[in-house]
Order: sequence, then structure tokens, then C-alpha cells
Amino acid sequence: MIVRSETPGDIAAIRFVEEVAFGRSAEARLVDDLREAGDSVFSLVAVDDGTVVGHIMLSRMKAPFPALALAPVAVLPEYRRTGFASRLIRQGIARSEAAGWAGIFVLGDPAFYRRFGFDAAKASGFISPYAGPHLMVLPLGRSELPTTAGTIQHASAFAKLG
Repeated sequence: MIVRSETPGDIAAIRFVEEVAFGRSAEARLVDDLREAGDSVFSLVAVDDGTVVGHIMLSRMKAPFPALALAPVAVLPEYRRTGFASRLIRQGIARSEAAGWAGIFVLGDPAFYRRFGFDAAKASGFISPYAGPHLMVLPLGRSELPTTAGTIQHASAFAKLG
């Protein structure tokens, strides 16, 4: 398996992975909308034997410091629990840190995302429509965020998710 940046030739395969992984088309539309709006910063695919089997996107968001949103994270059902999602997330974190971003926010299962260092307590001071126990943040380049409170706003494409 390799993890690499998406190419234009991957777009149909990414749509397929998103739709199958989530059982609906909303996340596939989110990816397309983020890409079209120019909000996608990193869009990574996991490829196994020439087939795209996983995808993550990190997109710009408004925050009191340079921050990204990690969403969606999708892996075909037959590739779950095989490390594909973890490799995609670790690569996304590494690229974000190397590019100088200060933090990554994610909305998801704390039991899963904690293993990468995401922390709901560190996100609790931020005002967001997604605030709550499933909103987590990962500081990049240091153990703490530049600030622990403020308003964060995901790219406008997220409002269409519903």
C-alpha cells in the first residue's frame, strides 16, 4: 500500500470510496465542494495494488491560529482495520506539520482519534457548531496550541452536510 496526493485521475475513485465508506453521497459531495472552492489543502489516497481504497482530506478553516480540518476519512469496508486509515492520517499529520500548520481539528470517535494525539479537552475552549465531546484538536509542532480558546469555523462546504 502506498499513500500519495490525489491526482485528477483519482477523482472518480475517491467519489466511489467516499460513497461506499459512508453509505451515502454527502461526503463525496463535500470533497468535491472543498476541492472546487479551493479549500482543500491536502487530499491523500491510499492505493493497494493500483486501486484507490482510502481517502482523507485536510481543508482550510478559520481559527485563531493556522488550522486545518480533517474530514472526511474514508476507507473501503474490506480494508478497514488493516491500518490504511491510520497510515493516511499519519501522513496527513506529517504533511500538515511540515507545512507549518499549528493544529488540526477533527470531529469523530475519540477512542479512534486519541491514538494520533487528538484531544477533546484541548478543543473544549473553542466555539463551533460542532463543539462537544467529539470535536478534538491536535497541536502540531509543539505540545500545546498557540491559544486554547476562540471561534473556529470549518469551510462553508461543511454546512451542506446536514
